[in-house]
Amino acid sequence: MLRLHDHRTGRAEPLPGGLGLRVQILDGAGPRVPVVADLLRRVAERAGRRVRVASTSSFALDDFNVASFEVLDAPLPDADVYLANADVHQADEAAARTDALCLVVAPETGAGPPASASPIAVRLAVLEVPYREPLELSEARLSKAEERLDRWRGKVAEWATSPGRPMNREYASEAEAALADDLGSPGALAVLDRLAADADVPPGAKLETFIHLDLLLGLDLVSAIGSA
Repeated sequence: MLRLHDHRTGRAEPLPGGLGLRVQILDGAGPRVPVVADLLRRVAERAGRRVRVASTSSFALDDFNVASFEVLDAPLPDADVYLANADVHQADEAAARTDALCLVVAPETGAGPPASASPIAVRLAVLEVPYREPLELSEARLSKAEERLDRWRGKVAEWATSPGRPMNREYASEAEAALADDLGSPGALAVLDRLAADADVPPGAKLETFIHLDLLLGLDLVSAIGSA
């Protein structure tokens, strides 16, 4: 069951019930807010929810592997109605609502990603830090994220040449549980590191597990397959 930290209670609480889930982004200019919203959408959809994400701001999304959000032109009446009826609001600390379940994303600092940083490395750097903790998108952090991304992609390309095996359910379940607990992406990423280093798991099983989890993380880990 997906749970999110509720700033009203100070605890991780289950999402409102039902098949549909309406998410309204209230604020956020950098890549962190849309990436976190996209992660929420992916995790909720994996759990069987039909997710609608809307925003009153326009984001440049495609390069970060974020599917487009519905853009609402506040203060149009329809936008006001949707804001009132959203199941989950997402905002920075200044815009957090006190009367609704609100995913409060901590500040994103730094001069912005350098031009040399790939958007997916930026996405990985965002996912490496819990969304409720401040994030500095420094050049050093982005460089390490790029190295981690390249390492995983190289491994995936290598495993793709091995005989196929079913995915490793133990590792997959551990990563999914981390993501279901307040979008614990750092824990899910750590699972990938341990899986990659586990000599007891066949390469084909590692490949299938990475692919399965990358559908949640959105890191294009299969992009190097066939490039050797």
